[in-house]
Amino acid sequence: MGGVKKLSRPARRGLLVVHVVASASWLGLTLGLLALGATAATTASPTAVEASVRSMKLFADWLLLPLALLTLTSGVVLALGTQWGLARHRWVFTKFWLTSATTVATVLALRPGVNAAVAAGEALPDAGDVLAGPVVSLSAYVFMTVISLLKPWGPTRRGRRERARRPGARPGVSRAGTA
Repeated sequence: MGGVKKLSRPARRGLLVVHVVASASWLGLTLGLLALGATAATTASPTAVEASVRSMKLFADWLLLPLALLTLTSGVVLALGTQWGLARHRWVFTKFWLTSATTVATVLALRPGVNAAVAAGEALPDAGDVLAGPVVSLSAYVFMTVISLLKPWGPTRRGRRERARRPGARPGVSRAGTA
């Protein structure tokens, strides 16, 4: 299993709470950004457009990246500190890469799109600038939530090898369902 020390039960539970709250906050913030973006893209009121995109910028500048990094960090620590591992189960591995990709996309695409909309001022923003990021992010977060709950696909090749080396391991029997 390697030299990684497993988390104690209280530490695991506490970190799991942090991870779930950060993830849910990131998802909720994205829903809020989507609502603000839809308002900015569809309203005829210059005042509403400006208020919507300025609110989006506030959220994007102050909340998105910290929540993304907290979600990513707590997820990695949980994966490495529990039996799930980072590369033992396909669902964990998929969540890791999707969380990494959406964190990078937040920095390279979503925030610049919001900044472009703010720079446009009261002019009706390009719907792509204010809607694409939240739509893609929301889709990824919902998908990650689903696979967190269902834990599909089974172990990776590495996970199957590690399981086979465990003393008393039975082929095809998993400890799924415990976190």
